[in-house]
Amino acid sequence: MVHRGIASLALGLAVCFLFLSRFDGQFFLIHFYESLIYLAIVLMLFYFEDRWAYMMGMVAPAAWLVLTAVWGGLRGLTLQISPAFHVGSSFFPDGLLTALVVVLSVALIVCCANRWRHEFVGLGKGWSTLLVSLAVVGAYYGVLVLWILRWPPSAA
Repeated sequence: MVHRGIASLALGLAVCFLFLSRFDGQFFLIHFYESLIYLAIVLMLFYFEDRWAYMMGMVAPAAWLVLTAVWGGLRGLTLQISPAFHVGSSFFPDGLLTALVVVLSVALIVCCANRWRHEFVGLGKGWSTLLVSLAVVGAYYGVLVLWILRWPPSAA
């Protein structure tokens, strides 16, 4: 695998989402589903589909960040991350993993954009790759949003 750094970031994001499913058991399947797109990026890199992996590496975490910011607002995102700074909090693992996901998402976007700039700028494949990636990520997160909206309310 040529680009171990990008694969490591994508795998790190997948692992963070899997750990989030461990600490937030009610949403196990949702967090597991969130990790799948990052495993797909690793597989694309493994099979030398770099063009698609880089574009998905830019679009997927950006879509997750936008979706998270829109869903709960920036205040909601800060409320999710704030337990990471309070070690004694019972939500410390969730906050720490959420903060790590945000950092890894931004790092993956930057690294993939840098690799894209070095390898594919000027080849005339940027717009088609972007549009197909946007469609795939849109469908992927559309399923996630519908899944969450149809989630049965907890019996409290």
